[in-house]
Amino acid sequence: MATAIGLAIMQWQDATQAYDEAVGARLGLNMAERHCLGLLHGGPQSAGAIAAVTGLTPAAVTALIDRLEARGLLTRTRSLDDRRKVVIEATEATRDLSARYYGTIAREGEKLIASFSDAELGTISRFVSAALDLQRDQLARLKAEAG
Repeated sequence: MATAIGLAIMQWQDATQAYDEAVGARLGLNMAERHCLGLLHGGPQSAGAIAAVTGLTPAAVTALIDRLEARGLLTRTRSLDDRRKVVIEATEATRDLSARYYGTIAREGEKLIASFSDAELGTISRFVSAALDLQRDQLARLKAEAG
């Protein structure tokens, strides 16, 4: 069973990555740009948060923000709390594209989740959280070895 689950997870990762790459190709977005817009889906972010997610240098993040802003996919405004800080936010155009390419997946995913009992969802949630922690820990270890 563990082998079958591991294989299914690998296939799920590959299918997700392939879909994201196909959407990116259709929209002319590279991986870092897709990661940036994905982060903004959760709400406004700082340039530093975008750098952390994409792994880009501050100068490269500035160029990425410039490109996406020029395409109308994000806005850059001064923070109301601290005028020295810049807040990056997705635009309505980005939300429309997200709904167009990911809305069906979200709706069908909600139906799928509804097909499980609360007890099953609790188990799934614990597994997914633990798997994410494992993956993040391994990424941190790999980065530490390289640095």
